[in-house]
Amino acid sequence: MKETGIVRKLDELGRITLPIELRRTLNISERDSVEISIQDDKIILEKYEPVDIFTGEKDNLIEYHGKKVSKKSIIEMAGLAGIGIKEGSNE
Repeated sequence: MKETGIVRKLDELGRITLPIELRRTLNISERDSVEISIQDDKIILEKYEPVDIFTGEKDNLIEYHGKKVSKKSIIEMAGLAGIGIKEGSNE
């Protein structure tokens, strides 16, 4: 991991401001969601990207009842239900 040497203080509500250089580098825009996680003794900030709720896949997502599901998962579930669907089919 590259160190930037940027130091920021938390405000009274525990907030920090990410410098514009970091936001540009990571393609984070105003109002984008950021995922916060902990790894060992470090706080990790990542731009949030929705994933398939079953596989974690990020490609070809469809929103269904507020959840993201990939087309691949939908085709696999249709097969499990005995519904034959081929990828690219509009039936």
